[in-house]
Amino acid sequence: MNLVSAANLRLVGPGGPTPAEEGRRDPEELRVLAEAAGRELEGAPALEIARWAAETFGDRFCVTSSMADAVLAHLVSRVAPGVDVVFLDTGLHFPETLRVRDEVARRLPVNVRSIRPRLTVGQQDGEYGPRLFNRSPDDCCQLRKVEPLERALAGYDAWAAGLRRDESPTRANTPVVTFDARRGKVKVNPIAAWTQADVDAYISRYDIPVNELFSRGYGSIGCWPCTRRTKAGEDPRAGRWAMFEKTECGLHV
Repeated sequence: MNLVSAANLRLVGPGGPTPAEEGRRDPEELRVLAEAAGRELEGAPALEIARWAAETFGDRFCVTSSMADAVLAHLVSRVAPGVDVVFLDTGLHFPETLRVRDEVARRLPVNVRSIRPRLTVGQQDGEYGPRLFNRSPDDCCQLRKVEPLERALAGYDAWAAGLRRDESPTRANTPVVTFDARRGKVKVNPIAAWTQADVDAYISRYDIPVNELFSRGYGSIGCWPCTRRTKAGEDPRAGRWAMFEKTECGLHV
């Protein structure tokens, strides 16, 4: 691990520390809060949405990032320096993705929590058979992404994601604030209304770390076995699980 980034990067295994459960708000209270905020903040600038979340939830608010870029982490850090940034280290990421994670920890005023699955890739192969991602990608995502996220979010009341409406038809109606009923938490999508042009402009203005794979023909970046380059005219997420009738990993349902 890069010693420069060590202070702001925590590699968290299945038995590692999580924020305290004490002080957790009642899910019904959070639902009412989220529904009101979703109405009131629709059309608000992304920074204002992020500020609302940071002021409302304090240290019980975190950012999640796939480390395709650091736009969301940077945006939230402007109103909440020291915010926790949760990254799901599946053990199957491209090296370029891990480099963005380390750069974010080194350059931005955030605390990166790199969450690992309960099983290593080798242990998963031994228990479920090799290359589960080829046979049952939903099960692989459950083991390497969904369960680790549930564990990572245990001590938070709200989390921010970088979903955008223009990414795919399945995300076209993404609200800026909603209630994540499955987890009993508020989900905040500050850049939901942004276009790719808005993202590019923000990256240029603030010199944001970006995954090198975008310059090599990838439109969306996940784990290497389930990600391919996109072709001209394709949806940016067309390269994800291209051999399956699958468009999401299960984190954003």
